[in-house]
Amino acid sequence: MSSLRVLSTVLDLPSRLGVKQRRIGHSESPPTTRPEDSLQGTATEFAPTDQETQVAQARANDEFKLPRIVSLVIVQLASALLQISFFIIVSSSDEYAEYLGGTATFSGLVIGIPTVFSGLALIPLTRFDQGGYKRPLHFACASAFLGNILYSLAYHANYLYLILIGRIVSGFGFTFWMYSKRYCSDPRIVGVRRRTLLAGWLVLGQGVGFSAGPFLGGLLYRVGFSNTVFNGYTSPTWMLAGIWAIFWAFAAAFFEDVPQPASAPPQIELRPMPVQEQVVIDADKDKSTTSFAGPSTSVAPTMSASAEAIEVPLESRMRMSWAQIGVTATMCWFAMACFFILGAWEANIPVFTSSNSMLNPFHFNPTASGDLIALGGVCTIPFLLVNLIVSRRVQDRHTLAVGSGLGLVGLLVAIAILRADKVNYGSLWLCWFLVALGFNLASTVTLSLLSKQLPGEWNGRISMLIQYSNYTGRVTGAVWGGAGVKVGMLSYVGMQIAVVGIGAVMFSTLWRQLKAKTG
Repeated sequence: MSSLRVLSTVLDLPSRLGVKQRRIGHSESPPTTRPEDSLQGTATEFAPTDQETQVAQARANDEFKLPRIVSLVIVQLASALLQISFFIIVSSSDEYAEYLGGTATFSGLVIGIPTVFSGLALIPLTRFDQGGYKRPLHFACASAFLGNILYSLAYHANYLYLILIGRIVSGFGFTFWMYSKRYCSDPRIVGVRRRTLLAGWLVLGQGVGFSAGPFLGGLLYRVGFSNTVFNGYTSPTWMLAGIWAIFWAFAAAFFEDVPQPASAPPQIELRPMPVQEQVVIDADKDKSTTSFAGPSTSVAPTMSASAEAIEVPLESRMRMSWAQIGVTATMCWFAMACFFILGAWEANIPVFTSSNSMLNPFHFNPTASGDLIALGGVCTIPFLLVNLIVSRRVQDRHTLAVGSGLGLVGLLVAIAILRADKVNYGSLWLCWFLVALGFNLASTVTLSLLSKQLPGEWNGRISMLIQYSNYTGRVTGAVWGGAGVKVGMLSYVGMQIAVVGIGAVMFSTLWRQLKAKTG
């Protein structure tokens, strides 16, 4: 018992000393507090809060980041020039193919074949691009330059398949459509709230392309046929070859590729604890053991970097849920449907308006049909400009609904005037305007919506999926449009309505899952 009494006295000694100090505290000077201790305590108390604020600010800035302006302009211009290259021949390709011994269906094949070979070249090119954009850009410029020259030489050579070969070579350049989409949704350089905006600029260039292309093709058709080299059929592609040569030199001089990702140290990658949990633990340590609070503020930045490093392999191994699979399938369907319908109308208007169909009151030449296509396209540009402003505040699913709805109205009006045999310039223009506006609007969100819902490391995969869907639509649409008069114009429009109807069912079923951030 005596030993226990001694032990309790020893353990209680600090408290007894404290009582004595309080009793004589009025006669002694208070204990001094060093400024370093107060500053250390303040830093320990507020360091986690400051770090959380910095992380929040960094995330907010990351959502609104943009690439270097000159490089962004080059990518946007390349996409627009490719659109012009694709559409500049549609107003005269029918007569060009017929002059060389082809048919209207062959003309549709000439319009659509580039995307087939673009799709074939896309996968090998992705293994060559090193995760960047400079090599694909040079490849696109070289292919477009050479392909337009070959297309122009077919008249002098009097060889039908040379225009097909020229378009195939040009098609290799169309691979950059996928890279332009990927560039505008690349998480390394574009924030999540800027992707729909940049996609809107791409679609604006698309609108300029399918407006200026047929217009310039029809305008240059008036050059005539005084010689076998530069004439109404070949002058559009000769002009484009010169433009591509100048643009290629400009891009080589000023384009700056995206930075390559830095490799993280192995010991950081293996650390499993996320940022938020580490901050809370350090804060608790600081509060419970303030005398040892010195190193806590230096640990947090290290853990922030480790959390970012470990986040990549975890997301890369992430499996898609059924909702994500459904959203991906819906976006791929609409990516195909938009370009199927746009390509069909671009290819069909010159064929239909120059045909001997009982429904055709026009009998246009390539210049007049090109003017009709261009007029409908030009009228969509103000609305596409408005979309650039509105897209910052409107959800992608709403843009998709409005766009596909407008396009469907245009198709319904078209089948109504065809059935009633009331086709005239105004009614045909109205149908084409609604179709062009609606499906161009709808095409702005197919990739941007997916990029907001899926991990950033999947950007290359989803860009590929959307681009192959675009290719499928372009090829089948061009062939379907070229054969529209043969299969019957009612069947031609009816097929497009069915394609939109399937998309509407998918869209309505997954309405809640299509919600994503604006901008």
